[in-house]
Amino acid sequence: MTVIEAGPPGKIRIAPSILAADFGNLGRAVEEIDAESDWLHVDVMDGHFVPNVSLGPPVVASLRRYSKKFFDCHLMMSEPGRYLEAFKKSGANGCTVHVEVGGTASLIRDARALGLRVGLAANPDTPFEAVAPYLGDVDLLLLMTVFPGFGGQSFIVDVMDKVEQARYEVEKSALALDIEVDGGIDVSTAPRAVRAGANVLVAGSAIFGQPDPFAAAKALRAAAYEGRQ
Repeated sequence: MTVIEAGPPGKIRIAPSILAADFGNLGRAVEEIDAESDWLHVDVMDGHFVPNVSLGPPVVASLRRYSKKFFDCHLMMSEPGRYLEAFKKSGANGCTVHVEVGGTASLIRDARALGLRVGLAANPDTPFEAVAPYLGDVDLLLLMTVFPGFGGQSFIVDVMDKVEQARYEVEKSALALDIEVDGGIDVSTAPRAVRAGANVLVAGSAIFGQPDPFAAAKALRAAAYEGRQ
């Protein structure tokens, strides 16, 4: 299967989060929204960095049979470096690590050496200054709009200030960087996130929690483009 590349930075992308999908029928859930998604977002939780456990390389490998989209793996883990190679081998295209776990420069180098597209994430209460030194070294900046660990939380509006800071720095320095937001993204919050400078929108319950996930993903895309007008 030929996997679709991430594409040029800055383009609006919808990244459904399979954390909110029906785990009893995950392959079908992924196929159902495939035509209206750009990336597939895979939340990986270790029960230590966040108080929950989810997914892993075997699930990523099994999903490869159902989608050729870019697999955007968000490693909410205390020791992500131990698993980068396993995710790469399983079919991950990009891995995002959290700045809060430390060793950021080393993690970026290791992910890059494996041929992964490299992302750096920050929690809502982590200041922009913590990620600013690495903007030129990564392909994606994920600014969490909820505290990671559980789905269905409410969008934290204050993070938009950080998104605006990030977009300003990206444009000032002409960086090839995607800005992703994750948490509480739906048709009402998507335009605001895009106006602030985000271009990759992760959505779980707003897509998979709806009666028609495909139509929900399409509506989310339309709402995102409202923010560009």
